[in-house]
Amino acid sequence: MLTLYHAPRSRSSRIISLLRELDALDKVNIVIVDITRGDGSGAKDPKNPHPDGKVPLLVHDGVVIWESIAIIQYLTDLFPEKKLAPLAGDPKRGRYLSWLAWYAGVLEPVLIAEAAGLSHPYLQATFRGSKEMADHLETALTASPYLMGDGFSAADLLLYSPFAWYPEATPDVPAVKAWIERCAARPSVQWAADFDASQQVAA
Repeated sequence: MLTLYHAPRSRSSRIISLLRELDALDKVNIVIVDITRGDGSGAKDPKNPHPDGKVPLLVHDGVVIWESIAIIQYLTDLFPEKKLAPLAGDPKRGRYLSWLAWYAGVLEPVLIAEAAGLSHPYLQATFRGSKEMADHLETALTASPYLMGDGFSAADLLLYSPFAWYPEATPDVPAVKAWIERCAARPSVQWAADFDASQQVAA
């Protein structure tokens, strides 16, 4: 039994998109929960077993998986038939895992620091900055339409997502902008947006 704890229009929305891409929505019980949001609205929901009241949170037969990257890796391994991620033993697996780790270790910290107006040599040395982030994406996306080559993967779904929420951070790089447009045009993205809208109305 799979259960996803989800708050509409949050980081867990990309997991809804992923489930749509995996054709796995009928295999997952989606529990809508409230969260404390950046604007001060919302609150920690007692229905949510996440100790910090965050989303997404996935439970599989009693096993708890938290953090988007772990959940994405878990689900793509669980439903390999859609080939949204290279499996263990595939030569592309290392590149795929590196993109997931780069998201958590570089891309999101850089975007959050810049959105907060933070600047410090320690931040620059540890996480790099927006130029290095943009250069890394440009190098990959000039060589191919997606991060892993010619086909869309879960790495694209994850790394594109912050630019959908925070378009002001989009690098002024044609290859990166075109990639974001390709990712945003996926039917799963619109499906997730419609799903979230329906849940908010219902609430």
